[in-house]
Amino acid sequence: MPTIETDEHKSLRQAVAALGKRHGRDYDREQLWSEAAKLGYLGVNLPEAYGGGGGGITELSLVLEELGAAGAPLLMMIVSPAICGTVIARFGTESQKQEWLPALADGTRTMAFGITEPDAGSNSHRITTTARRDQETGDWLLSGRKVFVSGVDIADATLVVGRTEDSRTGRLKPCLFIVPRDAPGFGRRWIEMELSAQEKQFELTLDDVRLPADALVGDEDAGLLQLFAGLNPERIMTAAFAIGMGRYALSRAITYAKERTVWNSPIGAHQAIAHPLAQAHIDLELARLMTQKAAHLYDAGDDVGAGEAANMAKYAAGEACVKAVDQAVHTLGGNGLTKEFGIASLITAARVARIAPVSREMILNYVSHQTLGLPKSY
Repeated sequence: MPTIETDEHKSLRQAVAALGKRHGRDYDREQLWSEAAKLGYLGVNLPEAYGGGGGGITELSLVLEELGAAGAPLLMMIVSPAICGTVIARFGTESQKQEWLPALADGTRTMAFGITEPDAGSNSHRITTTARRDQETGDWLLSGRKVFVSGVDIADATLVVGRTEDSRTGRLKPCLFIVPRDAPGFGRRWIEMELSAQEKQFELTLDDVRLPADALVGDEDAGLLQLFAGLNPERIMTAAFAIGMGRYALSRAITYAKERTVWNSPIGAHQAIAHPLAQAHIDLELARLMTQKAAHLYDAGDDVGAGEAANMAKYAAGEACVKAVDQAVHTLGGNGLTKEFGIASLITAARVARIAPVSREMILNYVSHQTLGLPKSY
């Protein structure tokens, strides 16, 4: 596994960074999404046969990180091409691939992802959204609730995680369904968030939503394999999102520390300012290395190894992001809380990387019993 980026990856970083700089912190989401799509960045991880770039999560995470470092992150990149596009590319029927992948790659269509439920939280084994067959027509009937689903209002469909009942054992198994935005019985309620983000959060209700048989993505007996094919890229992309945010905040703080002069010298000359910024940079770089490892393992087809690394990357990036943002605001003092400098809003946004899509405590649980072999406490 390479630890040094290739020339192609370095060139991609430079090109995406230039795009992000042109749009800046006050970017228009639709315009940036459209331009990123035209340049081939949105579908860089999707198969060439379906209009994508033929790369992987390695390249897509790089794109998201650089846009975030420019202050212009596109949250739906985590959901639409990374989760939904990956799942459809790996497990979808030929018809599903033809219908969705080219459109996801060129940005003309987007797809949301619904997994979290009010009573299940991080425990995906307790999902209660249930799909049952209509024996007469062969259709699926999907019922349940989801919360904290990003971008449902701008997405053409939502990839919903439900459960089908195994008639042989009576056990419920996770399956994924493509639910069109205008499907009868598919409702949404906007969740007001104290979070500065262009993408809105929603609660979904599914009241016997009737779906054709071909709305099922993959095999209804595949279970967790298909689910984690989407969740591992989600963790890797969230790490990239956090690293980009941390880099943006750190950059603003470094510029300020060079220019702000007190007692005849820039405040950045003082170790009390310089050392915490240096430490924040080191933490972000270390998190990036783990993110690159996770992405390379996933792209190489090592789902087990990628699962461990993706969780570690998401943990490391979340912690590094929160610390970088906090130190950036502290470096600017009172100016760090003003709209003029534009980093105070990141205090709340940075917490997202610690909480979603899985909390840092659940990652520590995973590492303690999966990696270290310690007994479970739950």
